[in-house]
Amino acid sequence: MTAIEGAEGAALLTDLMTLRELTPDRWLAEAVAPGRHNGLYGGQVAAQALVAAARTVVPERLPHSLHGYFLRRGDARQPVTFDVERDRDGHSYSARTVVARQEGRVIFRMSASFCRPEEGPDRQSVAMPATRSPEESQALPSILPGVSVRDPEPSAERTHPMRTWLRAAGCTDGDAVHQAAVLVYVSDLFSGLAHLMGPRVRAMASLDHAVWFHRPVRMDDWVLMDNVGTTVAAARGWYTGTLFDRSGAALASIAQEMVVREARGPEEG
Repeated sequence: MTAIEGAEGAALLTDLMTLRELTPDRWLAEAVAPGRHNGLYGGQVAAQALVAAARTVVPERLPHSLHGYFLRRGDARQPVTFDVERDRDGHSYSARTVVARQEGRVIFRMSASFCRPEEGPDRQSVAMPATRSPEESQALPSILPGVSVRDPEPSAERTHPMRTWLRAAGCTDGDAVHQAAVLVYVSDLFSGLAHLMGPRVRAMASLDHAVWFHRPVRMDDWVLMDNVGTTVAAARGWYTGTLFDRSGAALASIAQEMVVREARGPEEG
């Protein structure tokens, strides 16, 4: 276990999900995680935007969906300000729009919906794929603070796994919004496009990201993220994913479109 996965990583993850209130509808994320080439990780800003939106909703209403657009590259060295618009508070549902800014420039915009939990049928048609347990899977180098990653189907032919076990062991906060935000945080970690990209093609950046929450989430136990790439065309790729708990219950679904461009320069090899 590396420091980023241990107590230090868990503390940083908690800090990342903690926002400071500037006004009732404006929130500041001061903690930032180191990013590649100082870029701000998209899952971080999406998770923080969800936390900001949730802080303007009555506690009884929990997030059930969000859809965000990444508009500019964020800077991991700078804090992020989140402005929340209270679109609607109905009998059972609340809607919020969140705009994230750095140094006055909009970098991310998200719509999120919250609802009061209701009793109803609990069924699913999608089954968790048969794969190795997290204990039998290959540990991958830690990428996100406080998050452990394991690959149940390692392959030298893939640069990114299609299925991964994820756990934030220090995420013991029972707050449902905190747990949902950590799921959003990890959901942008890998794409499902690896099998659709040749040796000269690289996924450059996320364009948008959507998450639907189906059941209560606990990120302090292992969750399997199963991504499925559908298409790469016109310099864009699109994939979907499902996150399952150990019992096979579908916790959430995700979808994302990415910029996918051919690498410049002569072919390697």
